[in-house]
Amino acid sequence: MPLPSLAEIRDAQSVVYRHMPPTPQYSWPLINERLGVEAWIKHENHTPVGAFKLRGALVYMDWLKQTQPEVAGVVAATRGNFGQGVAMAARLRGLKAVIVVPHGNNKEQNRAIMAQSAELIEHGLDFQESLEFARTLSVERGFAMVDSFHERLVMGTATYALEFFEAAPPLDTIYVPIGLGSSICGVSAVRNALELTTEIVGVVAAESPSCALSFRQRRIVEAPSHTVISDGQACRTPNPQAMEIIWKNVARMVEVTDAEIAQAMRAYYQDTHNLAEGAGAAALAGAVQEMKEEKQNHAGKRIGIVLTGGNVDRERYMDVLAGTIWQRTNERNH
Repeated sequence: MPLPSLAEIRDAQSVVYRHMPPTPQYSWPLINERLGVEAWIKHENHTPVGAFKLRGALVYMDWLKQTQPEVAGVVAATRGNFGQGVAMAARLRGLKAVIVVPHGNNKEQNRAIMAQSAELIEHGLDFQESLEFARTLSVERGFAMVDSFHERLVMGTATYALEFFEAAPPLDTIYVPIGLGSSICGVSAVRNALELTTEIVGVVAAESPSCALSFRQRRIVEAPSHTVISDGQACRTPNPQAMEIIWKNVARMVEVTDAEIAQAMRAYYQDTHNLAEGAGAAALAGAVQEMKEEKQNHAGKRIGIVLTGGNVDRERYMDVLAGTIWQRTNERNH
């Protein structure tokens, strides 16, 4: 899949900005102190659905209405943020949205999806099972299937990257969390289009290692996902198109544990008073890990960190702040 051009990304921005303004990027003194470098945070937790996923959904629905004006609805599988984005974008374009989530999904995410007038269906034990069911359902109902990776989604996510690179000072390195890859592919598109030398680092949940394994082995590697804190990175099977782009454009992968992600969530609250969900905090966790490991090599550098979303449910967030999430998880499992 070719990456979108700068002109295409600017066109995508015109679609996105009909419904939301650009999100901010700040350099927080306490985050800088924690990392030992100048860091700029891109706040995608400030969109109308609390995550970057809305951007791609808006661009996708605009394209869908132009290319398939007769379509009556869409189907998508999600753990939360993607479903919220698809549901809102579909509602704004007068389309019916059916969102499939796995059993036991975040109740607050479910409520937010239904609040966008979407039909919510619980099916499967994980995202992959929900996805397979959603594909069957889209055929049965004659609706368009909105997969979690698509060129129009990448075009949409690239809009935040363009904002970031144009608003922040020049960045030596940018840390981007990876789920199925639309975000980091959008960052790659903008970095290349602007002819920048910024190093792109992908951050993966260590308890969901399929993308990291695929990156290292240069082939698609399936692996079970056991992360309990980073739903947005719970990927069992990487997308081949996304991995082709990642192999060509990403310098390296950093794997962060659930404990490191929880610490990054607390850091965002303590240092900036921003909410960050697990996947949203992963990039900060990756930056912290690398700054600790090679502190002497980062002096004087400026880094970018993408906070992709802040949709963490109340109970989980309380456990994260109190440091009791593992105790609560063990209680649920027994």
